[in-house]
Amino acid sequence: MNKSELKDFLDEKVLQYNTLDFIESDPVQIPHLFTRKEDIEIAGFLSATIAWGNRTMIIKNSHRMIDLMGNAPFDFVMSHSDDDLQRIETFVHRTFNGQDFSSFIKSLQNIYLNHNGLEAIFSKHQEPASIQKSISEFKKIFFEIPHQYRTQKHVSDPMNGSAAKRINMYLRWMCRQDNKGVDLGIWKSIPPAVLSCPLDVHSGNVARKLGLLTRKQNDGKAVAELDAKLRKLDPTDPVKYDFALFGLGIFEGF
Repeated sequence: MNKSELKDFLDEKVLQYNTLDFIESDPVQIPHLFTRKEDIEIAGFLSATIAWGNRTMIIKNSHRMIDLMGNAPFDFVMSHSDDDLQRIETFVHRTFNGQDFSSFIKSLQNIYLNHNGLEAIFSKHQEPASIQKSISEFKKIFFEIPHQYRTQKHVSDPMNGSAAKRINMYLRWMCRQDNKGVDLGIWKSIPPAVLSCPLDVHSGNVARKLGLLTRKQNDGKAVAELDAKLRKLDPTDPVKYDFALFGLGIFEGF
């Protein structure tokens, strides 16, 4: 395919998969449970954090996290007691355990008390053409309070070469405003143009087959390469193609 044919093909796949039906089998359904901005962004952040492995289990455990917070994420973050933290330590999803969950709650509370919330941190450090430095700065702030060292592995740092797939997915949820009903688009201070495609095994394999990616590893350099190609196809909303790459990989076995 030439560039024009590739764009037409991917645009068609975006329209096919960027629909309300997508929500039923994706963890993006978790932030959709809420209407309050802070509830949406906290629920989204926590569910994106555990979004690796079996999708059914991701969704099940994301709902459990919300249940453990009394279905009021922001209120729980801001007013939890020691007993509340002890109660959530029963949680486990793969290597993310209850102690990690407790550390995340404390860090989120610090962010809302002292840094004006999640959106403010990511928007403060964004660069004109990339969100990756913002993610790195976010991790520094997230772990500025006392925490268990093991918990750091659950927040990726693209400045250390990570693809940061889960945070890039989370930022897509929060920032894209395409009125299709999947991405929530509640953050207005970060333009979709600077977002990066959430790169994993499936989207990476599809991207390579389509000639969008030559690097073999799914790492930070691969994300930069894929970003450059996708931004040529749509400079204002390059990460819409995540729907196409993901759909082709997961649902069509492309």
